Amino acid sequence: MDWMAWTLPTAIFFGVIACLLVTFTVLAIKFPETPRVGVLRIETTRGDRLFITLLGSAFINLAWLGFVGTDQPYAMIVCAIYAAAVFRWV
Repeated sequence: MDWMAWTLPTAIFFGVIACLLVTFTVLAIKFPETPRVGVLRIETTRGDRLFITLLGSAFINLAWLGFVGTDQPYAMIVCAIYAAAVFRWV
């Protein structure tokens, strides 16, 4: 795996994604939910909102790198606000 250049931030990133997937799987088993309709006017479940959040956060981070620079901790704050909004209103 030397060719993949695993750094600590990369390992943490993939570890967090794996933990999120396990957590949402356990939540889906313990607390099944019915899809709800939000501002997008489509039915979404917890997993759908997680996917929308991860995808949007990737674009926020790429835009941050392009327009602002490498101060990524501030981009994480923007992503956390975005995630809260998605889980509340989508």
